[in-house]
Amino acid sequence: VQLMESGGGSVQAGGSVRLSCEFSGIPLKLNGMRWYRQAPGKKREMVAAITTGGTSDYADFVEGRFTVSRDNARNMVYLQMNDLKFEDAAVYYCATVYNGGWIWGQGTQVTVSG
Repeated sequence: VQLMESGGGSVQAGGSVRLSCEFSGIPLKLNGMRWYRQAPGKKREMVAAITTGGTSDYADFVEGRFTVSRDNARNMVYLQMNDLKFEDAAVYYCATVYNGGWIWGQGTQVTVSG
């Protein structure tokens, strides 16, 4: 199983960005997926999760601004982020559990400017 994130970049505060996670190795439909983020000097924290059935869950700090989705046919998971704040700047990772262990992508950087 391999994960590869894309879509990060520099965005103005209040703006939007969509992150993508390409999933390969086994059919995506078999796995729940999560998005995490890590800012400099801070611990990695969960941002959003989506089950195999499409049920989603979010960290409290999301406050309705982000939407996680999945396209099993394309083996893709997305994180739409709106109304970005300075504190959303971080490296964002997608992750899943496979064979009893966590699999992580390499991460994609999101920078928020004023």
